[in-house]
Amino acid sequence: MKPLWSGTVSFGLVSIPVRLGSTVSSHKIPFRQMHKADHGPVRYRKKCELDDTVLNPDEIGRAYETADGTLVEITDDELAAMPLPTAKTIEISGFLDMADVPIAQYNSPYVLQPGPGGDKPYVLMRQALARSGKAAVGKVALHNKEHLVLIYAYEDVLIAHTLHWPDEMKSPAEAAPTGKVELADNEIKAAIALIDALGEADLDAYEDRYTAAVADLVRAKVDGAEVTPAGTPAPAAGKVVDLMQALEASLAQAKENRGEDATVHDIAPAKKTAKKAPAKKTAASHASTSDTHSRTRSTPKAGGEGKKSTAKKAAKRAPAKKAVARKRSA
Repeated sequence: MKPLWSGTVSFGLVSIPVRLGSTVSSHKIPFRQMHKADHGPVRYRKKCELDDTVLNPDEIGRAYETADGTLVEITDDELAAMPLPTAKTIEISGFLDMADVPIAQYNSPYVLQPGPGGDKPYVLMRQALARSGKAAVGKVALHNKEHLVLIYAYEDVLIAHTLHWPDEMKSPAEAAPTGKVELADNEIKAAIALIDALGEADLDAYEDRYTAAVADLVRAKVDGAEVTPAGTPAPAAGKVVDLMQALEASLAQAKENRGEDATVHDIAPAKKTAKKAPAKKTAASHASTSDTHSRTRSTPKAGGEGKKSTAKKAAKRAPAKKAVARKRSA
């Protein structure tokens, strides 16, 4: 693992030499830009705006631009000489429960690997955090910025998870519905019943089907095949549906996919005033309506990707649709 940062975790009077590395790798297929007319590769060349000279990387420095456009040079040596202890040390300043940190505040996860002579204090801190159920809070200078960092035990390692600073967080209030929304208790109960029926998701079962489809497309093109677009699905209609009927139909479909009794017992509707009360329907009529929605409404299936169920593990998921390709005629 190539370290992104090397330094020390200061845990009271205990110092732990560590190396910080990435916890993730991307499987995204890389593309290059090209000139459509002749398929020539496109390159970016960095030029000086004063003399139009094309510059090599070692000829490029960094600067701060003032309000009047003046560039003030800031050198690597000047940055390295700043009296900033977090450049080489993560000093633990306190501990908290991870549940107390808003999920939206989490930034990027990194793994901490013990440096030479650091195995024993590393394991000591890992086990102390695991047994206490706490996470350590500190700061680290990384990627030309000082970060708030949360260190916690995960399996056999320590994870350092950078956090957004509190003053960087935007209030989500502006995204909330602005109009008055009234929900009946039976609607909430039906939604909870649907959550229970759909069951627990297994994150390991999810696959990046988009990348797989792109890989198939690339292979077909490399082999000289002419690709015929398979077409795109029509967008879902934006019609207004009866929320309660949609929940009942979804619940019936979820139970059917799990091999359970798909009969949905009508949840008592919310009480309304006599003035607004609709005409009464017979039980048979309402059951017929629910059954019709169960058969006709397109709903997510519980046995699909990401489901923890016996049926899902016994049967292989259908692969992503591949583009229809045909060889070019000679």
